[in-house]
Amino acid sequence: MSRGASPRRGAGRGADRGEGLGGDQVEGRQAVRELLRAGRRRVRELWVAPSRDAPVLDEILDLAGAAGVRVRQVSAVELDARARTESPQGVLARAAPVEPADLDDLLARPDAFLVALDGVTDPGNLGAVLRVAETAGATGVVLARHRSARLSPAAVKAAAGAVEWLAIATAAGIPAVLDRAQRAGVWSVGLDAAGDAEVFELAVADRPLMLVLGAEGRGLSRLARDRCDLVASVAMYGRLESLNVATAAAVAFHAVARQRAR
Repeated sequence: MSRGASPRRGAGRGADRGEGLGGDQVEGRQAVRELLRAGRRRVRELWVAPSRDAPVLDEILDLAGAAGVRVRQVSAVELDARARTESPQGVLARAAPVEPADLDDLLARPDAFLVALDGVTDPGNLGAVLRVAETAGATGVVLARHRSARLSPAAVKAAAGAVEWLAIATAAGIPAVLDRAQRAGVWSVGLDAAGDAEVFELAVADRPLMLVLGAEGRGLSRLARDRCDLVASVAMYGRLESLNVATAAAVAFHAVARQRAR
């Protein structure tokens, strides 16, 4: 499955598909525009509060018209009342839920560049990590089904459309995912402030890779850390001791992407 392709339906043995990923209400201009551009999910309806100062809304309306999506033009007050985020930016869409990808398919790719999130519970951080993963060329993301943020409207908005292009799988727990990654020949690298190496020192240009990020505050769980082939850190040169998970992800993902692009 090429990067950006639709997840495989009817997955076979070893699939972790769960009960769906959510993401059925999409808010924010960038997120809604990418939903319509990608065309991977059926969009049931679009709610728009017209604005003279937002050309992107005209683009969204054009995309919706081309796709035959029903559009409701409403007041900003009415749209805000329906929204689940603080600032929907004048537009929201109702769509089919995000379809989970098959984990075995993601692990089988010879060019795998995967991201596993071990207990990231903040929707804003989840969305930011997904956005960075997509811009860095990640071939897939794995989310734990429990004790983890879901694809809520806040997470989808923060992802700014990344959920429409990424292959996202779920699993009961990240430690078990790391066991499967090892059997599949995928090298797993955890990110932690107390890492054994620096992310810019990793030799990852031509090997299947899974980067593992831990929860805000406590970092990687012991079970996940023990299963990683290596734990790496982002070097700190100032007085603060750590970066938040989304910022650390941005540094690490693009360090990997730069190597793989050579």
